[in-house]
Amino acid sequence: MKEKFRPAPPAVVGAFRTGPRGCGFVVPDDALPEGDVYIGEGDTMSAMTGDRVAVRIIGHGRREGGISGRVTEILGRGTRQVVGRLELRGDRWMVLPQGRTVAEPVFIDDVKPADLAGVKVVVEIVRYPEGGEPAHGVIVENLGAAGPVDVETRAILREFGLPEAFPPEVLEEARAQVAGFDGSVQGREDFTGLTVMTIDPDDARDYDDAIHIVPAGDGWTLGVHIADVSAFVPEGSAMDREASLRGNSVYFPRRVVPMLPEVLSNGVASLQEGQPRWVKSAFIDFDRGGNVLGARFANGVIRSARRLTYRQAQAILDGNAAGHPAQVVADLREMEVLARAIEERRRGQGMLHLDLPEVGLVLSPDGRVTDANPPDNSYTHTLIEMFMVEANEAVARLLFSLGVPYLRRIHPEGATDAVRRLSAFLTTVGIHGGRRAARSSLQDILAAVKGRPQSYAVNLAVLKTLSRAEYSTSHVGHFALASQHYCHFTSPIRRYPDLTVHRLLDAHLRGQARKAGDPADLVRLAEHCTTTERRAEAAEKDLKTLLVLQLFAGRIGERLEGVVTGVINPGLFIQSTRYLVEGLLRLEELGPDWVSDIEHGVATSFRSGDRLRLGDPVAVRILRVDLDRRRLDLGLADARKAAGGRSRTGKRTRVHSNARLANARPMRGKRRKTR
Repeated sequence: MKEKFRPAPPAVVGAFRTGPRGCGFVVPDDALPEGDVYIGEGDTMSAMTGDRVAVRIIGHGRREGGISGRVTEILGRGTRQVVGRLELRGDRWMVLPQGRTVAEPVFIDDVKPADLAGVKVVVEIVRYPEGGEPAHGVIVENLGAAGPVDVETRAILREFGLPEAFPPEVLEEARAQVAGFDGSVQGREDFTGLTVMTIDPDDARDYDDAIHIVPAGDGWTLGVHIADVSAFVPEGSAMDREASLRGNSVYFPRRVVPMLPEVLSNGVASLQEGQPRWVKSAFIDFDRGGNVLGARFANGVIRSARRLTYRQAQAILDGNAAGHPAQVVADLREMEVLARAIEERRRGQGMLHLDLPEVGLVLSPDGRVTDANPPDNSYTHTLIEMFMVEANEAVARLLFSLGVPYLRRIHPEGATDAVRRLSAFLTTVGIHGGRRAARSSLQDILAAVKGRPQSYAVNLAVLKTLSRAEYSTSHVGHFALASQHYCHFTSPIRRYPDLTVHRLLDAHLRGQARKAGDPADLVRLAEHCTTTERRAEAAEKDLKTLLVLQLFAGRIGERLEGVVTGVINPGLFIQSTRYLVEGLLRLEELGPDWVSDIEHGVATSFRSGDRLRLGDPVAVRILRVDLDRRRLDLGLADARKAAGGRSRTGKRTRVHSNARLANARPMRGKRRKTR
């Protein structure tokens, strides 16, 4: 029976967000099967990101299955301040907004000194755009001359509403907690005799998880020890309120906006080598197949025997153990065996692993990007990932068994229309499957392309099919991890949801009845923490993109090796394989007879039959860089046009006659994947 869809209503109300190149999207209050509503350039009524708008549906969107609309009324404004670069155009001062919050310049009437041109400023809007008239505002903060990394970082902090300094009362509480810590057992279990180790990135400054292992019969006992932040941050305290407001730490190149004062998070709450530290510990028993036999939890004290980086730990596993204690070496090798058993078990249960590129930016002393290196792909990243996932899952199972409401980490299955688009795309690359979002189906698809040229394109397409993980009170489960019960427990220094889970676990360990709060408060907290997490991800990405574009701005005309990552009506998004920044290659750069087929993710020349599709390699050159808008325009790597000749991949690929023409540890290091 053919699946039926509820037709989109003629009008919707929702939140507006500015898109690239003057367009926008509206997230309806009542979700539509077609997803967000695309608003074309000229149909936005000068709406800004965050505005509540009424929209009339007018047709199909830019992607298959989508819809488009026209803003008919701005019901409420969501943006009061704008960050951008101050410029004098003719006799008028204006601020050119950075990013995508505001599409058009904001006119300024209170500027006199001409030497302010080029500075980054924060502007308060006093008159919104209306009837063809631009927005007007007043300058409320001068951030400094545009360009230097510290200025651009501050500008991004303001744009995304990220906090900087902690209130004095928060710092006072943190200092008092540090002064009162003596490392004593104080009714805790003493684990200082265990060989416990931490494994973190090279530049880590706070260590909130440590591990140890003990062979036990025909299996192991794994100890995952997490910094007991709840012991230092009383619920309802000034520190707690500030941490809740921030939601998480934000990691920029060479700068961190921490959730907790660093005097605490980098000090007594950090599991430093050789120092007694309070922890919440999960002891999980496994058999040789990596299956969980049982778990227990405790408030404890540890003393880390070794602080290792991922690279150091991998060197030990590779046989270079010189200078490390024999017990650390032996335990790490046991951990690798267990981690591989867990990984195999979880894959058998349906865990998804996407093979997508990552990059490490090389920075100069002043913080500018000079180059990019492939990331460290040591297995020790996966080792820690597996152990943290197991600990998170073990705590979630416990809380579920206790009937305690808690912040779950959920990951719903992909939407039906997204799966349909995946299936259509797979057909173009010669793969049959993907008509359902079942994990086994997606696993088969990923396995089929592993090591093949289509691998990148298919992994990218599967990623776009998946929903985003979020915090929730709903019993949904985690699709990508194939987990029925899942929460975040392992990073309380950097994530507020983990801190709430620690408090629930602490009440259980002390035999205390947890007071039942208002369920609506927990729902609101879940939504807030999801919002702050996504805000952090967007801000981090924005600064990294800007730093790379600053490098490209000095390399106009230079060649880049890239890969097709998106197909829209105007052209193709090309991602630099070295720097992982996207730019737009317009169809006119390919030739006058090229058209986009958004449904199948391919652009095709009617004349020659040549095509470029998602995942295809393509050589491009840098044409233009717009630092304010974070835009990169690309041209072809050579002068000849693709129409009537070979495609820009250097290969002639014909379109088939049936082709139709017409997207653990958080925020640090490698631990981002599906957790």
